[in-house]
Amino acid sequence: MGLRATLHQVGSVALQQLLQFDEPTQEQRTRLCPCGSQALYVELRGKTVLTVVGPVKLSRPYYLCPQCGNGQFPMDVELDVSQTLKSPGVRRMLALVGQESAFARGQQQIKVLAGLEVTAKEVERTAEAIGEDVRAREQQQIQRGFQLHLPAARGEKNIPILYIEMDGTGVPVVKKEAQGRVGKTPGQPAHTREAKLGCVFTQTHCDQQGYPLRDPDSTTYTGAIESAEEFGKRIFLEAWRRGWNHAQTTVVLGDGAEWIWNLAELHFPGAIQIVDLYHARQHLWAVARLLFPNDSVQQKRWMLRHQPKLDQGEVENLVRFLRSLRLAQPELREKIHSEADYFAKNAERMRYPRFRRHHFFVGSGVIEAGCKTIVGSRTKQSGMFWTIRGANAIIALRCCHLNGRFEDYWEARRA
Repeated sequence: MGLRATLHQVGSVALQQLLQFDEPTQEQRTRLCPCGSQALYVELRGKTVLTVVGPVKLSRPYYLCPQCGNGQFPMDVELDVSQTLKSPGVRRMLALVGQESAFARGQQQIKVLAGLEVTAKEVERTAEAIGEDVRAREQQQIQRGFQLHLPAARGEKNIPILYIEMDGTGVPVVKKEAQGRVGKTPGQPAHTREAKLGCVFTQTHCDQQGYPLRDPDSTTYTGAIESAEEFGKRIFLEAWRRGWNHAQTTVVLGDGAEWIWNLAELHFPGAIQIVDLYHARQHLWAVARLLFPNDSVQQKRWMLRHQPKLDQGEVENLVRFLRSLRLAQPELREKIHSEADYFAKNAERMRYPRFRRHHFFVGSGVIEAGCKTIVGSRTKQSGMFWTIRGANAIIALRCCHLNGRFEDYWEARRA
């Protein structure tokens, strides 16, 4: 560690020499100002920048426009240190640790792993700023995409099956972000906002028993706290980038949330729609608990008799049976009929034997795991409360990193 510290000191001295720029020549002493006038060279000015080898003093030309009073540091723009005291390399480190764990822990990691002294607040601000820039670039791509300027699809040209999964999970937010929203508990305000997350992956093979196998490293994610309409454009663009238009078969998998199927109809017409089998079973368990609220044995017996109807895709028989139940309590009857309506509405999405014959996935475990690992493990730690902007920045950063596009982002910045 002592040797590393010494090498950093030597490196910072060498780097500082490289960052001492000369005064501009006579021909370079004016620059065009955004206002249209000419900015004039004033002097060389310095500032200290934290780099991967420690603090380094940068000396560069300063220009001032006499017309509008706007100052310019052209080298700051070229070196990507405009409006910041941290080099791109340091910001990249802080973004990585900030998206991975709590900001205070990221501060400790930077000190141990990189030998740099930063505050937890600097980790937070840098990670959120980079995440916000990632999110802004995604929004630009989405806007261009829906103006018929779609990016080139990066997926393979011959994709047997491409899956799109969607789900939502709550993120704890500060009070101002939940004002006017009703919470889950009657009479209580909301404490969370729903982050919508989507994933895209491909399937080429099955195992020896005929169960589908997800292609290794084929899953990419996208998500944000936003309306279903905005998220629909986001997941469509991700599917397009992955080669949705080249896939032989497309499948949309999700739970029974209405917004998911509305987006599937709008953005993925013709795709096979499948309700997650385990979510459907939860609805059937809800009926069993309503019928036998204090008898777990009876609940299990009832499920053993009626779950096969669901698993075998005999949804109409299940719906008829639920609607034929003679229930004296109006409230209970209404709840059971509501569950029957759920199965009736999603009947075509519950043809599980047919889906299995085609070797499709019938469970949405990929997106549920994504909700836990991408959103939950980072934003739901003890004592965390987020602004919408902060949460969306970190979610965008985590998706970018897990999708293997973090280096692409920095290459784009350098370009």
